[in-house]
Amino acid sequence: MNNNPFFNALLATGYISILVTLIFNSPKFITDNELGMMAPILFLSTFVLSTAMMGYFFVYQPVQLLIEGKKEEATKLFLTTVFAFACITGAMVLAWFLLSSALS
Repeated sequence: MNNNPFFNALLATGYISILVTLIFNSPKFITDNELGMMAPILFLSTFVLSTAMMGYFFVYQPVQLLIEGKKEEATKLFLTTVFAFACITGAMVLAWFLLSSALS
């Protein structure tokens, strides 16, 4: 992990994209009848893993900086990472709207 908020935001976006791609394509391989009790276990496990990953991408470096006594730098890194992630998400939504209207 580094102090580049844009890199951290891109990592978070990449993780989410890979996870959603796997989940979206999983019905082709597994039916609900086959999952049974595994469905809630898989859901909660994925939730916990995602929470840990997002905590690492967004919080780990700022907390390290806070421990070192660099409060302003920690705040700036956290907020810049969140802002960069919001911009990436906004750009993806905008691209989706533009592409969907162009293809219709």
